[in-house]
Amino acid sequence: MGLLVMILGLVLFLGVHTLTTRRELRGRCIAMMGEGGYKIGYALASVAGLALIVWGFAHYRATGWIDVWHPPTAFKHIAVALMLPAVIMVVASYIRGRIYTTLKHPMLTGVKLWAAAHLLANGDLGSIILFGAFLGWAVFDRISLKHRADTGAPPIPVGGPANDLIAIAVGIVAYLALVFAFHPAVIGVPVVGA
Repeated sequence: MGLLVMILGLVLFLGVHTLTTRRELRGRCIAMMGEGGYKIGYALASVAGLALIVWGFAHYRATGWIDVWHPPTAFKHIAVALMLPAVIMVVASYIRGRIYTTLKHPMLTGVKLWAAAHLLANGDLGSIILFGAFLGWAVFDRISLKHRADTGAPPIPVGGPANDLIAIAVGIVAYLALVFAFHPAVIGVPVVGA
């Protein structure tokens, strides 16, 4: 039951995020619903999808765990190490500097690294579906960006090395919060000392 709910959530959440890659379809939706209606629908579908993913995965972990393979302990340590640059990349997509201009799409790079790290550390079916879906979506979205011809939007300002230092500092703080507070309290899985 939990896996099916999680998969439904993934379809909804990643489906609505994939809509942004289909520019003509997105344009038709905006024309039909209006800019505000589109944004509200997008946000509601995203929140509903995320809620289904979280509930479904939690239910699966509590009642229907299915092992596929057993990752070596070293993979878990590698995953913990990979998460620091992944978090910094996500932060750098908002605090734009040279990291942003070098990677071009640090959010997608961070999501791919996050998903790959979690695939290394988790060998159960639910994790493989969850993180594999996000990895597949991020790869697809990155490829689709090469074929998009978005015009008319004003350029987003990009700062210099000072923004990179801020992104790194904020990323480190966020990483520590995820490792020591969020992951054990919300996910129920301690990252260190387990």
